[in-house]
Amino acid sequence: MAVDISSLRNEYTRSSLDVDSVEDSPIDQFGKWFEESQKLEILEPNAMILATSDSKGRVTQRTVLLKAFDDNGFVFFTNYGSEKANQISQNPHVSLLFQWLPLERQIIITGTVTKTSRTESEVYFKSRPYNSQLGAWASQQSQEVPSREYLENLISKLKLTYPEGEVPLPDFWGGYRVAPLSMEFWQGRPSRLHDRIMYSKSGNTWTTKRLSP
Repeated sequence: MAVDISSLRNEYTRSSLDVDSVEDSPIDQFGKWFEESQKLEILEPNAMILATSDSKGRVTQRTVLLKAFDDNGFVFFTNYGSEKANQISQNPHVSLLFQWLPLERQIIITGTVTKTSRTESEVYFKSRPYNSQLGAWASQQSQEVPSREYLENLISKLKLTYPEGEVPLPDFWGGYRVAPLSMEFWQGRPSRLHDRIMYSKSGNTWTTKRLSP
């Protein structure tokens, strides 16, 4: 029997958004909203849903963590043998979603992906905690493993191979940068008349427009 949850709803009244009030650059607008999410102490405001698809249009999603952003794009790190990496190699067009419910906001980004330089990946890898560095070596991401114990045994062996401070960057691990082509800023409003401001890129120029809710 289906569970009826049709009565679940909230009125969004926290804020508003207009074309005349946003920054000229969507990166600056993102930075403004991101700073506000940090001040509100939202849990992991850098968590973003990454949607990828393969050459046949089959879509998968997962949550990854944003580690840097600037005018060139949004950076995350992962295993280059993972399902997401395999799909990116087939289709570099992806979507990112940030959802900050306490602020009644979400940001949808579409763009194309390229790998970061090995130097950039290495700088970030060296900043990771020791156990996270070992975890990158132990995990053949998206591949089947026999048990949790199997992974824990791998970590124990890796600790003997790589002392703390001497863990090298794996060849199969590194960063991706999503260069945005569109960025939509969504602000919840009463009666489902939400504010949606869309930035679209043409060449090096961004234009803005309001979308119907």
